[in-house]
Amino acid sequence: MNDISLLQHYWWFLVSLLGALLVFLMFVQGGQSLIWTLGRTEEQRRMLLLATGRKWELTFTTLVTFGGAFFASFPLFYSTSFGGAYWVWVLILLCFVLQAVSYEFQLKRGNLLGTTTYRIFLMLNGILGPLLIGTAVGTFFTGAEFVVDKSAVTSASMPVISHWANSLHGLEAAFVPQNLLLGISVLLLTRVLACLYFINSIGDSALQLTCRRRLAIESAFFLLFFLTWLVRWLCAYGYAWQPADGSIYMEEYKYLHNLLAMPAVLALLSVGVVLVLCGMVTGLRGWHRAIWPAGIGSVFVVLALLLCAGWNHTAYYPSVVAPQCSLTIANSSSSLFTLRTMTYVSFIIPFVLAYIAWAWRALDRTPITPEEANEKH
Repeated sequence: MNDISLLQHYWWFLVSLLGALLVFLMFVQGGQSLIWTLGRTEEQRRMLLLATGRKWELTFTTLVTFGGAFFASFPLFYSTSFGGAYWVWVLILLCFVLQAVSYEFQLKRGNLLGTTTYRIFLMLNGILGPLLIGTAVGTFFTGAEFVVDKSAVTSASMPVISHWANSLHGLEAAFVPQNLLLGISVLLLTRVLACLYFINSIGDSALQLTCRRRLAIESAFFLLFFLTWLVRWLCAYGYAWQPADGSIYMEEYKYLHNLLAMPAVLALLSVGVVLVLCGMVTGLRGWHRAIWPAGIGSVFVVLALLLCAGWNHTAYYPSVVAPQCSLTIANSSSSLFTLRTMTYVSFIIPFVLAYIAWAWRALDRTPITPEEANEKH
């Protein structure tokens, strides 16, 4: 493996890790989607929002960092997807803007729209955010309708490398059953993690009991949708590429072959599934810290799936209308100089993660109580 190939694999790992951390931190969105389901009284709803309000900035920051890392390391994907499937990304951005505005203004006296309206915005972000992100990530495996023509960059009339092959500009992904299954799975996972987080961070026995009951329902639906998606994924055709000439071809059971060819990734996926199941079971039994095995397990599972999307000579963003235009970590990455320079910068990531862990611990040092919720109100 030469220098640039090594760096391409390294940066795909970092992008995948950021994506996995983002899915875990979207328990904030899952909690927002359950405001009225779990909160039977106004006091309980304030406790739920206070709990998610402590963490929403971490989710938003991780989303921005994920997008920035993708842009810097694989700019052709950024220009193709963000420039072509823009309706999906505009909706995702709008959802997160609504979230930021809602946390800022919902409890301010005399706000224009009223507390209930801002809470509806939070619920919309909680449902649509994970659903749209999961559906968009589903195109890493099922493909999208785009064409890449690098020679077009010299065109005086329209110097655009990539263009979309339909007028929906990314919204068509929601009509692909496999994408929708993954989107619903991500949404349900965020709701499972939210229930576990509330059990851990809220010191109210009645609300904890409600969360445990809801956890059973969300866990059952999550397992149903995710296992259905996983079986279909393992049996699906995938887009592979030849290292010799970069040509793209279809391979049956591609992602199953990827797992078998990469035992470490298979182990990561297996351990992650076990940890998520352990978190669900122990959470149902009342263990307050069940969020940690479930959260770590979800990071492992998503990381393994994303590594399978890009490693082992796999096209991570296939084109269903022009397969030879499919994007791989080899044909869509930045230059060797850029990747090498960014690698030096990436060495500060462990320090950033350490700071996040310290901030998390500081914020959750004491459970949220009804008294604190009433003070904040």
